[in-house]
Amino acid sequence: MSSKTEKRVENGCKFKSKIGGQALIEGVMMRGLYKSAMACRLPSGEIDLETWDINNGKNMPWYRKVPFLRGIFNFAITFTEGYKCLSKSADKSMQGLEEEPQSKFEQWLDDKLGDKLGPIVSVVGMVMGIALAVLLFVFLPSGLTKLLSKFLKINSVVKTIIEGVIKISIFVLFMWLTSLMPDMKIMYRYHGAEHKTIACYEAGEELTPENVKKHIRFHPRCGTSFMFLILLISIIIFSLLHLPWDNILLRMCFKIALLPIIVGIGYEFIRLAGRYDNWFTKAFSAPGLWLQRITTKEPDEKQIECAIAALKAVIPEDTEEDRW
Repeated sequence: MSSKTEKRVENGCKFKSKIGGQALIEGVMMRGLYKSAMACRLPSGEIDLETWDINNGKNMPWYRKVPFLRGIFNFAITFTEGYKCLSKSADKSMQGLEEEPQSKFEQWLDDKLGDKLGPIVSVVGMVMGIALAVLLFVFLPSGLTKLLSKFLKINSVVKTIIEGVIKISIFVLFMWLTSLMPDMKIMYRYHGAEHKTIACYEAGEELTPENVKKHIRFHPRCGTSFMFLILLISIIIFSLLHLPWDNILLRMCFKIALLPIIVGIGYEFIRLAGRYDNWFTKAFSAPGLWLQRITTKEPDEKQIECAIAALKAVIPEDTEEDRW
């Protein structure tokens, strides 16, 4: 698609939707006002659609409506739901396939834990993922910056900026490396299908693969953009607060403690990007949209069909409720 065509389709947006989504393994999850849905392409070729009720509309709890506070809770809920859907999609992608023989260790675990094995593995995987994130985006940038400061005479503000640049560089490099993995390439196509389908819906067009294909695959409310915003905001806040550099572990504790505040601020910015289209929102959305060139790919028709199935399942009866 040419850049002129992308611009034309992007400017065709008739309203801003509150519906968001997430790419899964061979599928897409959509989160609406009153329902969430995940549509996965099974090995048989069929689309498996699963829906469940949520409270994301006008009757949601008060703490999910208060500015800055709502971002913390909504992020936690979205992260938890997204992780569960990702685990479910992995299981669905294996349905009907011949299972490989279990090793003796796997057989022992199955005998000892039974049905508890799956949840335990999920929890362990989540803990390891969080630990890896802390290592890559908290400990490593601080450690490298402190090492660099031994050779250069720089003040705490410059150190914080360097630390932030290292953090962003690690994030971009991590995204790029994952995009080279065959399985992640497919997931990034589903990510593109999710964005293009929502764009088609916001343009007021019928949700068909043909209509979805012509829309842009970048969206300002994307999780990729949100994570990039979090990194930028953290640089500003840590620079203003002058967190201690003498003790890296203490600095890490301060940064982790401030994370909810940063998430709350980032959430408000991403809401602005989703609701308004002006020079201010375009300015702070630009880096995240650029990064989506890595984390989204052009989908095929079957991937778009999954995204359409998931989106249709969560559109509220009163579509006026879904307008910002």
